[in-house]
This record gives sequence, C-alpha cells and structure tokens, in this order.
Amino acid sequence: MPRTNLEWNVDRQPVTPENVFVNRRHFLASLGAIGAASVAAPLGCVADTPLPPRDKVIRIPKTPTSGLYPAERNGKYTLDRPITDELVAATFINFYEFTLDKTRVWRMVDQFIIRPWTVEVTGLVRKPGRFDIDELIRKMPLEERLYRHRCVETWAMAVPWTGFPLASLVKMVEPKASAKYVRFVSFNRPDQAPNQRGGPYRWPYYEGLTIAEANNELTLLATGIYGHELPKQHGAPIRLVVPWKYGFKSIKSIERIEFLDHQPPTFWNDLQPNEYKFTANVEPHVPHPRWSQAHEWLIPDRSDRRETMLYNGYGKYVAPLYG
Repeated sequence: MPRTNLEWNVDRQPVTPENVFVNRRHFLASLGAIGAASVAAPLGCVADTPLPPRDKVIRIPKTPTSGLYPAERNGKYTLDRPITDELVAATFINFYEFTLDKTRVWRMVDQFIIRPWTVEVTGLVRKPGRFDIDELIRKMPLEERLYRHRCVETWAMAVPWTGFPLASLVKMVEPKASAKYVRFVSFNRPDQAPNQRGGPYRWPYYEGLTIAEANNELTLLATGIYGHELPKQHGAPIRLVVPWKYGFKSIKSIERIEFLDHQPPTFWNDLQPNEYKFTANVEPHVPHPRWSQAHEWLIPDRSDRRETMLYNGYGKYVAPLYG
C-alpha cells in the first residue's frame, strides 16, 4: 500500500494478452488503482477513515479450544517496532475470497463457518490423516510469537500470533525421503465467500514451501492472534505464517496439506508469473515490476516509512536456506 508520491516502476508492455489483462485489472482493482499501465492512485488506508467500534470488528469465536488462549509468549522473537493496534490489524486485511477491499473484509466474513473444520494431510507421508482442528490444536505446543509482517504491496505491521511450529506437524506425519515440497490448499465455498462466485481467480487459494522452509523454526501454523483465537478475517481457524516472505505466502483457512516430490504451482504465480515468484522472499533490492520494494510503511500511518529489511529482518534464521 504505497503512498502516492512513491516512485513506481511501471511495466509498459506494448501488447498485453487478454487473459493477463483481465487478471491484472482485477489485481489492480484490489490495490485501488485504475488501468493496467500504471498504479497512480493511493491504496485505501485505515488512517484516512474513522475506525469502526472495536466490539463490532473483533468478533472472537468461541470453540472447544478457546480456553487454551492466551498462550505463553516465546521471548526469543522480539520486535524493533510497536505491536500494531488490534483494531487496525483487524480492519486492514487482504482476504480476496471475500472482497478486494481490504478495509471491508471484516464486514464480509459473518457467514463463513469455521466449525466443524478438518485439515487433511496427504501425499508423501507415512501417517496421512484428516485431523479435527480442535484435536490437532490440543496435540500441539501452542505459544505466542511477535512477528513482523510485510505485504508485497509495501505495507507492514507487527503482530502477536499464537500457534505451533509447522515442523511439529511435519514430524507427526513422518514425511518420506522423497518429499521435497509442501502444498497448502484453502477452502472453496462460494455460498460463504462472495468473491469465489466468479471472476478470473482459480479458487481455492493454494500456496507452497520447500520442505526445508516448512521445517524452519520461524514457520508457524497460527490459530490465534492478540491472545485469543483467530477472528475470521485473519484466516480462522488455522493459517500459515512465514514472516520472512511476503504476506501472500501465508495462506489463510487451510483445509489441506500435501507433501510432494516436485514444486507445486501457487496462486499468484499462476496468475502473474513475472510478478509473484514461488520463493516470495522479502528482498528490498528486488523490485516488483510495478513498484519499488526498498521501503515499507507501517499501518495505519503512511508517513511512518522505513527501509525494507532483507528477509524482513529474519536473515539469521533463514539466509542459509538460500545461500
């Protein structure tokens, strides 16, 4: 969500295939921009609009595992910035299954059903299965972690997630030696998610990691935020959090996890392969084709602008994966 006076690197190709044009128009619409050749209009920002009442926005689900929150904070993971106000984080979210307008997601999720919920684990594992979400949460070591979050659109926040390391689930299902990648698939419920009823997107949302990334200590399956369970707009009941990558890698509302011997396709890479790579690491020196990634701004204040850190500041944990 860049400011209007940022310098943009616009990709001006003389001819754009129709399918790419349609996809790009929809993506640009989500950024609050008009036209496929430039991104000149500012993105919506909570700083420009009065925030709604907290009790209307932050609707915490009551489930069989509600009593497990808040979990103990892991003091190993610290921040260089204040934690983003919960109301701000809850009203400024990308969740395209519901709407392209990130300031309206919280209004669109009421009909989304998050219990009962199961997560199916398949593929190259010795112990595949379909796990009830509450039984899975009870099996896992819940903890709170403070993480920076960086969106590919250049906005950033700092969030206290509650969840468990993805590595714990990986260990439980016992991947075979041939498993090199992990694929994640979200839900497809057009009756509950309005934006899944049409358009160019290929629902359900799908993402992927290498097995080494999945086993990295930072990679988290989050089931809570701000000391309680995930509200629906944050990807309830379970989502991926990969803090050294751009936010679109952190798939929400996961229904299926597959272990594969080949690199899986991913949602945004299939739509725009020249703009959204499989790795999607935060790299300030690698611009998006239509804008710079050298700086970020912290919601809700577009004037709070900072230099982007390589791997979002988590290089000591992840740089060896890419050396």
